Amino acid sequence: MKKIAIIGSGPTGIYTFYSLLNNPSPLSVTVFEQSDEAGVGMPYSDEENSRLMLANIASIEIPPLFITYLDWLRELSESHLARYNVNKATLHDRQFLPRILLGEYFRDRFLTIVEKARQRGFEVEIHESSRVTDLDASESGVMLSVNDEPFPTRFDLAVVATGHVWPDEEESTRSFFPSPWSGLMDAKIPACTVGIMGTSLSGLDAAMAVAIQHGDFVDNRFILDEASRALKITLMSRSGILPEADFYCPLPYEPLSVLTEETVQDEIDKGESGLLDRIYSLMVEELMLADPAWCKEIALHTLTPDTLLEAWYADRKHHDAFRWAEENLKEVEQNKRDKRTVAWRYTILRLHEVVQEIVPHLTDEDRDRFKKGLQRVFIDNYAAIPSQSIRRLLALREAGVIDAVALGNDYQLEVGSTQTTITAGDKVYQFDVYIDARGQKPLKVKDLPFPSLRKLLMTTGEALPEFGEDYTLSAPASIRGRVAFGAIPWLMHDQPFVQGLTECAGVAEAMAKAAERNASGRRRSLPFPED
Repeated sequence: MKKIAIIGSGPTGIYTFYSLLNNPSPLSVTVFEQSDEAGVGMPYSDEENSRLMLANIASIEIPPLFITYLDWLRELSESHLARYNVNKATLHDRQFLPRILLGEYFRDRFLTIVEKARQRGFEVEIHESSRVTDLDASESGVMLSVNDEPFPTRFDLAVVATGHVWPDEEESTRSFFPSPWSGLMDAKIPACTVGIMGTSLSGLDAAMAVAIQHGDFVDNRFILDEASRALKITLMSRSGILPEADFYCPLPYEPLSVLTEETVQDEIDKGESGLLDRIYSLMVEELMLADPAWCKEIALHTLTPDTLLEAWYADRKHHDAFRWAEENLKEVEQNKRDKRTVAWRYTILRLHEVVQEIVPHLTDEDRDRFKKGLQRVFIDNYAAIPSQSIRRLLALREAGVIDAVALGNDYQLEVGSTQTTITAGDKVYQFDVYIDARGQKPLKVKDLPFPSLRKLLMTTGEALPEFGEDYTLSAPASIRGRVAFGAIPWLMHDQPFVQGLTECAGVAEAMAKAAERNASGRRRSLPFPED
């Protein structure tokens, strides 16, 4: 049997194993999971989340693992769902539910995949509490070190599905957390001034993790404990803009009319010079066709890839962030009741996936323009958050617990041993506790956690791993087809929107095909070093 190692058993690892079941012949599959329970994944683990934290995806969008998330939920008892304040009678496929509950689904589906694999003649080993500490690939196969000890099996293919990479808990102190996933969930945060860098869902999650230690949400109100009156939470970002509520739209996506996959490929084939501007012109055509009134309102025909972002945020910047959130929530909820789609929002949502295909083909200058402009528009639109998260945010605001601050592009941050100071213009903010919640940062070859693989890839002179369409490393040639690289932080350079579950499933399906064929194609790489 061909021997496959899957390193990591979060969503990417689970969907990879699931796709391997389509292999024409049985395989030997060994799964390594660093936590004590395989098949959950950090974003959905009960160790890293509270029951308040909602998954930012509904059943209708989650790629099924034998059965849909909704069908699985309907098999659970009313009492089990009640533990998460979920009413079985009102379940529906557009509902946003606690992350921990989605983690239960993935764990259950993982165990089902293992069972199905064995029934089909696969050999399966699951190693929990097993951190892969090195990966040494060669023409003859892949050897691993697990918990710093050599693992005896030589694998034909290793699938790297390690998910997000956050700073270790050891980097946290009582007053500083380098991410919300670096010990914050277990930390006791006193009633004090808390600064959170980041106003997206991660920032809101960090705020909830702190707030729930000092009060309770009751009927969309937050009741602050009498002894915690000193608690003041400040969300911060350059713009100070809060995310909007998730909006109603047809799913699966309706096809685009102008900017189709074929059109994008045609533009890519014309060459990198002017590619971003050509694609933007087609975006304008698509939006004009979908919602001419909105296009006229923002004068879209006068905008460029560099100026669209300012117009996108213009109204929100001129309104109080929480007042805007309240009005946006009312609009979104009414649209959901009426099943009304806001055409321009839906068009931007569908555009982000097809436009992403140009990123590896852009010039360095246009790549930077895309990152500063269109990328931020797309992310703001598709990263809309559950309505319940907005309600809780507004409840904290009503209770006088939370505020949002725009720091601008030029601010100074000084993290001290007991207090953090942020200076923005003539304003100075001081915090007893500071949490960096700006999300996953793209990583490069030099950041790889496997010393042997890192050393080998650095000999190529490339700053990023070079891989084929099935994500197997294609350089150096000696290891071609031996390592399928699906670790999110290293994919984000060319695939900035790769972090969702549907994207994970797509990457996983491609990697599973590497079990039966060699690497093909080539993706963009950068000259080494590049910082």
